[in-house]
Amino acid sequence: MNAGLTRLKSQVAWTFATRILMIVNSVVAGIIVAHWLGAAGTGQLAVINVTIATVVQVCSFGLPSANTYFIAQDSKQLRTAASNSLIFVLVVGTTLAIGVSYLAKTRIEWFGYLPANLIELASVSIPAQLITLVGLNILLAVGKIREFNLLDLIGQSFVLINAVLALVVLRFGLTMLVFLNVVAAVLVSIVVGMLIVNAAWNLERSRWRPDASLLARMVRYGIKFHIATLAGAIIFRADLLVVNHFHGAAEAGVYSVATQFGMLLMLLPGVIATLLFPRVTAEQDARGATTALVTRYTAFVTLFCCLAAVPFSFLLPLIYGPEFTAASRLLLILLPGVYLVGLESVLVQHFSALGLPRIIPFYWIVTLIINVVLVFLWVPRMGAQGAAVASTLSYALIFAFVTREFFRLTGQSFSSVFILKRSELRQLFSLSTFVGARG
Repeated sequence: MNAGLTRLKSQVAWTFATRILMIVNSVVAGIIVAHWLGAAGTGQLAVINVTIATVVQVCSFGLPSANTYFIAQDSKQLRTAASNSLIFVLVVGTTLAIGVSYLAKTRIEWFGYLPANLIELASVSIPAQLITLVGLNILLAVGKIREFNLLDLIGQSFVLINAVLALVVLRFGLTMLVFLNVVAAVLVSIVVGMLIVNAAWNLERSRWRPDASLLARMVRYGIKFHIATLAGAIIFRADLLVVNHFHGAAEAGVYSVATQFGMLLMLLPGVIATLLFPRVTAEQDARGATTALVTRYTAFVTLFCCLAAVPFSFLLPLIYGPEFTAASRLLLILLPGVYLVGLESVLVQHFSALGLPRIIPFYWIVTLIINVVLVFLWVPRMGAQGAAVASTLSYALIFAFVTREFFRLTGQSFSSVFILKRSELRQLFSLSTFVGARG
């Protein structure tokens, strides 16, 4: 177990390093977009990205998690599971792209009256983004951590490269930026597909063919997981669309800057949760010892990051411009919820690895209903500030639900899950723990 945890820590350290580079890319790209397009242009781009990302998440049907779960249990299912998933997402993704393009022409008010051509252009990337979403989880399931991280980093690097090329070099504006982002999404999906084929070739020699019975089992598992993922995606992203609808692209742009930094702070616990999932799936530990240990480290490090974000929040208007002054207050409102939902993302892996009991999706549905009510109650009157308050309360609620269930089923205590022991604290500050470890 110690060797496995050492390997996990090494993977987390390497993955965290790539996420730091991704954060730098994202922040610099956001600054460029803010200065070249202003708050309104930033809001338009955010609405486009959130719309496409939400559609992709909604219609993945839990297959990303299902692939990780089934392949981690039996690597011989790799080619069959990959065949099922890639055929499924190609068909569904193409259908979605056509559907979103049609809605952009006939229901443009649903998109806050953004230019229809921008929505149509962005929708082309939906099949590619679905392939990448599913494909990265397949790479994760077969232990291709470096490839997983590298592709994530390359995809995020295109955000910065495209912003510089479209806005600074060519000075073509938002349309060119969206076009370059679509091209990048397609290229990344092609590379992901090639890596999956290579991984499958090295692991087994079975035929590439779909299996309806396996697909049915994957979908049954995935749907349970998908309910929680979908609810989370709506809570994390859809409030931006509501702000845009009631208060326009400029206020949505300011809110997008605050939520962007909130999401960046979730990267570390998100990385840890992603790497933890295959391990706890293989262990099937009902006591949740590994999850508790990893959560203790996550709680400490994430708290440090969130505290550091407090003084940083006051620099946002200086970095992005005076139009974004309100982003400081919005980020401060979001921080407590960001911290709690980051911990929840690690804890919930325990349940996902054991097949995800129905109570977890139920908790997410309850949280989603409360979030939607609060958002539509407060955003029309309070604008982005109402969305931020609703988000933080929703994050805290799902954290409370999942933590209570974890305590109940595993018998772990508050201190065993969230408080580092003295020896672990010393290890945390030891260079050999996170950097010197060799997996």
